[in-house]
Amino acid sequence: MQDQSSQFEIADPPTDGITNITFSPTDSRLLLASSWDTTVRLYNVEENRLQTQVKHMGGILDTCFGNDNNTAYHGGLEKKVTKLDLETSTEQEMGQHDLPVRCVRWSSETNNLYTGSWDKTLRVWDERSTEAVQKHDLPQKVFSMDISNNRLVVAMANRQIFVYDIRNMTEPWQTCETTLRYMLKSIRCMPNGEGYACSSIEGRVALEFFDMSPEQQARKYAFKSHRQTINDTEVVYPVNALAFHPIYGTFASGGSDGIVSVWDGVNRKRIRQFPRYPDEIASLSFSHDGKKLAIASSYTFDEGERDHQPDAIFIKTLDENECKPRTPNNNLGNGTAYV
Repeated sequence: MQDQSSQFEIADPPTDGITNITFSPTDSRLLLASSWDTTVRLYNVEENRLQTQVKHMGGILDTCFGNDNNTAYHGGLEKKVTKLDLETSTEQEMGQHDLPVRCVRWSSETNNLYTGSWDKTLRVWDERSTEAVQKHDLPQKVFSMDISNNRLVVAMANRQIFVYDIRNMTEPWQTCETTLRYMLKSIRCMPNGEGYACSSIEGRVALEFFDMSPEQQARKYAFKSHRQTINDTEVVYPVNALAFHPIYGTFASGGSDGIVSVWDGVNRKRIRQFPRYPDEIASLSFSHDGKKLAIASSYTFDEGERDHQPDAIFIKTLDENECKPRTPNNNLGNGTAYV
């Protein structure tokens, strides 16, 4: 059982497949959630109450905060890119993709919104315009996306990753095929801007670095996670969610095994594994001060239709030792290693 003193369950959770949860970049009380139940919800986690909810015709696949805590953006099956005023629950349609919108990310560096779609495009939006100010054709559907400082990373089908410098997006800054051998599930940028972590359906996580020098590339590696032995057979689970701790640079991973683990990527150690949650982990988010971790327990339908637990969002108050690196930083060595 979870330690109830350090964790509680959010009231009025989504009711059908949570697609993303994300804390405000500046206020650890505010948490956004998007869902296949067609809603975007804003929670005040300190008061444990649903503060704002808007409903649509189709499932919402992603949401993010904008330039303040009163603004959010979202997209989903309706193909629309939408701005939401969280105070008044009023919406403004900014434009559309040709197929569902899979990812939305706001940049405070450019004051632009970046969206990735199953239509194999990446689009850039300025809320003062009635259509996308940039459109970039991609080789594959977008599966996951993240932004940090001036770097935008895009994970696609066929294990392809594009990295853009958002100051000049004429061409991708870097293109690569991940070392992971199976379909990508999540990609998240390191807080220090040095690189990113990505995860796959085959129970692995890879750490990659932007600097292409031999010394820095020698630091990249992949490791096995979210596996268990059942009746002498190793069962492998998709790693659906990643989230970096904003202070320590360690990161959490969540899998279809219902487990959340915290990793020290630099020293290649698992710091902590929390007791199993009711169902698969669909999304994770640290608060901006690193004191809370939001955990979405929600079936992701990777096994098709089956009985599953109700969707739930847990807020875990973290003690310092649960995310702080255990040993001093050291040289990561060469090649691929497995934790």
